Amino acid sequence: MIIRPMRNHDSTDVLRIYGEGIATGNATFESDVPSWEVWDAGHLEDHRFVCETDSIVGWVAVSAVSGRCVYAGVVEASVYVAATARNLGVGLRLLTKLVESTEASGIWTIQAGVFPENRASIHIHKKAGFRTVGIHEKLGQMNGIWRDVVLLERRSPLI
Repeated sequence: MIIRPMRNHDSTDVLRIYGEGIATGNATFESDVPSWEVWDAGHLEDHRFVCETDSIVGWVAVSAVSGRCVYAGVVEASVYVAATARNLGVGLRLLTKLVESTEASGIWTIQAGVFPENRASIHIHKKAGFRTVGIHEKLGQMNGIWRDVVLLERRSPLI
């Protein structure tokens, strides 16, 4: 298992894995996979990684939470693992690499929003040093059903 920086030619695999997450109904409010151009524009280039075995089996990336300068050190993480590679430690390895990368660049807080039904994601975030800071109750509707979102954050002890 190799964790390496994401490259543009990884786009097909990244979007495929994102689509697998969407299909679970417990990974995101999104219902459609965006174009690579839209995905690329929404994620910070310096903090994108893929996990590769014989093929790409997972990815992690961050988005800025705000354009305001006071939030320059706060990002929101997304981590997705291919259906064939779940429960193999891929997600934790990707989050660990993300923590190293963000801390090295002065980012002090990584946030994540996870559906409470996605216990595996909550588990790996906690193993990576995240803590639950609250629950957004009925944050949004998905297929006519209100969904809660668990808010997780990791504050860097170094910054």
